[in-house]
Parts: sequence; C-alpha cells; structure tokens
Amino acid sequence: MLNVICGDSMIRIKGLKKDYGKVHALKGIDLTLKGRITAIIGRNGAGKTTLMRILSTQLMPTEGTAEIDGHDVIKDTGWLRKTIVSIPQEASPISVLTPYEQIKLYLIAKGMDARSASERTKRALKVMSMSDAANMPADELSGGMKRKVFVAMALAYNSAITFMDEPTTGLDPISRLEVWSAIKKLNGSVIITTHYMEEAQDLADDVVMVESGKVLEHGSVKDLLSKFNGKIRIESTSRRGAYNVGGLGISYVGVGKADAYLKKGYTARQITLEDLFIVNGVYLES
Repeated sequence: MLNVICGDSMIRIKGLKKDYGKVHALKGIDLTLKGRITAIIGRNGAGKTTLMRILSTQLMPTEGTAEIDGHDVIKDTGWLRKTIVSIPQEASPISVLTPYEQIKLYLIAKGMDARSASERTKRALKVMSMSDAANMPADELSGGMKRKVFVAMALAYNSAITFMDEPTTGLDPISRLEVWSAIKKLNGSVIITTHYMEEAQDLADDVVMVESGKVLEHGSVKDLLSKFNGKIRIESTSRRGAYNVGGLGISYVGVGKADAYLKKGYTARQITLEDLFIVNGVYLES
C-alpha cells in the first residue's frame, strides 16, 4: 500500500498496474511515502508519467487502487478534479492570453466567482514575482515564465495536491531555477516527476525511483545517499571499474583512498542521486 502524505493530504495506492497491450507500464506499485514535496525519478519510459496520469484522474489503471484523502481516483473523479491541480509536461499557455487572463479564467472554470478569481490571480502573480508580466501575451514570455504561469495557477487555486509532470523539461538553467523557486512556494502537497537528479535533490522531501514500471528505491535524499557514506565516486576512461557506463569505468571507494586513484589519473565526483541508477544497473551497458 502506498501512502503519500504531503501537507494535509494523503494518497493511498495498492497494487497499481497499467498495461498497454503487451507493454506493462506499471507492474504493481506498493509503497509508503512522506513529504510535502515528493519527486518520482526515473528515465524516460520508466512509468513516471503513467503513474501521475492515473493519480490525477486522467488514466484508468489496469489493476489496483489509488485514493486521495479517501476518494477513489476512478469513482470520485468529480470531487478530485475540483480539489487537485494537474500540470502535464506538454502544457503551454494560450499564446494570445496574458498570465492574468490565463489564471483568472482557469479559476472561473474551476467554479470560482469572477471577483475572487481576480483577487487570487493578482495575489498569486505577486508571490511568483510575475506582476510586471501580468499583462504580457504569453507568446512574449520566456520558457521559464510560461511554466511559472501554471505554478501560479496552482498557487491561486490553493489546491490540496499539485501534480507536475517534468516541470522543467526543455528550460534553460536560469528558467529552471525560477521554476524550482516557484514550486517551493506552493501550498499543500506537490508531486513532481523528473529525470533531472539535481532537481529531485534540491526540491524533494521524499524520492521514489522508478524503472521499468517498478520501484527500485524510496526514501529521503539523505537516507538514499546514506549507503554511500564515507565513499567517493571515481571514474576512468579506460572502462576499468565496477560499473561501465557510457565508456566510463566507475567505482566507489573510501574517501581515504581517493588520493591514490587521483594520482593514477582517475577523476573524482561528488555522490548524487544519479549514483542510485548506476548501482541499480539502470545505466549499465548490455
């Protein structure tokens, strides 16, 4: 059973599976998660987006159950869609509308009266440092600002849970930092998918690593990296190492032994969440 406890909300998942014909996108998800911001990490095709689409009531599972605050994602879609905000990876603002218009119309569509929608929109844009861009057409905004419009929508709606699928894909480094800052300002629970390890490491209280529809690792960043305590990653282009990844030989040795390897021409790297993929064999060559 999966309990995602972020803020005041809880998501419960049990034995979740999703098949696309003979392709098994999810192979039974059973976990307990805690944290205000949860990151689901993994490569493209790992099953992250499928899981998010099921939780946000956009996709039917093949098997298993999922609940948000006791409401089934299949049976109670009406209630859930008034409670959550879901921002897909491909979401893009309507080019001729301004951020103010986009957000206000979204809130009205969610059932809010025009006056309240206007007040909340202005407040959200101010919190997101977007007041100066409030009346600019979306096609004049940078990539980062366009993504921030959707984060501002979630903030204005004050949703219990915000789902964001690959929120910074395709953004330049500065735009990514802007979106990270915006996500941290959201109320309630936030669940993101990402294949950027530094993104998960910077944002998340809790991390789930998914590969081939299964969960390989789960825990806080600190707990997940604790298995590397006292070790450092060393690399060699000679392919000599415990792991061979993209032509590099990678090993993990005690910090005290690092100098000896450096003198032999090896390169030392700081341990990150990326190393979880390496030791789990996800990046190994066939």
